[in-house]
Amino acid sequence: MVAVRHLSLVPSEPIQDYSERKVADTDDGFIMLAMTLYEELIGANLTRNQAKVAHAVCRKTYGFKKKMDRIADSQLAEICRISRPKANIAKNELISMNILIKDGSRIGPNKNISEWRIPDCSQIGNIVTKSVTENVTKSVTQGVTKTEHTKDIIQNIKDITPISPEGNDSVDQKPKPEKPKSTRKKSSPVQFDHQRFIDTWNCKADQYGLPRMNVITKTAEDGINRLYRSHVKYCKQTGKEPADVDTMINGYIEFGYTPTEWACGKNPDGKRFGIDTALTQKKIDEILSSED
Repeated sequence: MVAVRHLSLVPSEPIQDYSERKVADTDDGFIMLAMTLYEELIGANLTRNQAKVAHAVCRKTYGFKKKMDRIADSQLAEICRISRPKANIAKNELISMNILIKDGSRIGPNKNISEWRIPDCSQIGNIVTKSVTENVTKSVTQGVTKTEHTKDIIQNIKDITPISPEGNDSVDQKPKPEKPKSTRKKSSPVQFDHQRFIDTWNCKADQYGLPRMNVITKTAEDGINRLYRSHVKYCKQTGKEPADVDTMINGYIEFGYTPTEWACGKNPDGKRFGIDTALTQKKIDEILSSED
């Protein structure tokens, strides 16, 4: 008997299974979970990712004998074996349906099952009918970029009709047509968690001795919009999947942006530069291009 390997014939040897045998055992830990809650989770009309995240939250709370806890999206993504943006979307959908409850930055399962608001749907695999997506609250979908099965949304320029000039009493004079005015719409601002971004920046500011933030100013908001649209543009050019807004903008500050010595005060005026410097187009392009 021979085995084919790399299109060449080699003598076969007895096949040995070197994979480690994995057996579940309560000695390695277990979860005290109410039967009613567990059965409701099993029978709930949830998408595959929603079900994964719901069980993951139970694991990260009841598994440590806690009712609620701070659980990062990266932890949910790891245990659910899905991407971080998808974990974040599923988590927010579960919160909107009251299957998960939120207290500040902590989340946990809602044991009051009568408060659950799961929309009726017909589900095939991981595809949910329109009734679900219509009932999910806007707080879940705001700021989330659609990347699967859709193209990036581009604002269409409407057909422009020349504006009729006002009438003129003189019969001899012909009114001069006015130049058509552009009616191109401005892109709507992205929706994001203001407090989370402020906390992320202040953590960076304290680390490098930079000015802290108390509120999101108009200049900072414009910079955040510029940052996320640049991210979407880069993803489109490179064929990558854009992250959700909060994941992207906070990750940019936490892991991407490192202030220069100049920004930290080593300049003739000794001035320290804050969030506005981090969100200039030049700095955004520099950091995003370095990720390739």
